[in-house]
Amino acid sequence: MIDARMAPYAALLLRLALGAMFIAHGLLKWLVFTLPGTAEFFASVGFPGWTAYPVTFLEILGGAALILGVVVRPLAAVLTVELLGAATVHLSNGWLFSNKDGGWEYPVFLAVACAALALLGEGAYALRPTRRD
Repeated sequence: MIDARMAPYAALLLRLALGAMFIAHGLLKWLVFTLPGTAEFFASVGFPGWTAYPVTFLEILGGAALILGVVVRPLAAVLTVELLGAATVHLSNGWLFSNKDGGWEYPVFLAVACAALALLGEGAYALRPTRRD
């Protein structure tokens, strides 16, 4: 049974955790690996190198939007697809993310968490709550 009084706070926690994770990953791509370095990595694993740029900014701006509670459902759906794409890089490495070059467990778990958020909605303390007419 779902406790309707507490569910909005569960969605809030999920939203904040995913938002912080996306911001951290986007900043890692931008500030540590650099955008050209990230583009080179993307190209080395079969994605067009230029996609590193929109992905990086999707993660940073998308993470901030999740934290603020803005356009949560559509954004979480888009980020689910992005994470499933990221998981394809790790499929041949096995399940555990601690495997050499990282397995697929972490990006798939995050994709499922994003899908759950897309289904749940923004939860409590969102700047732009979904209208429920």
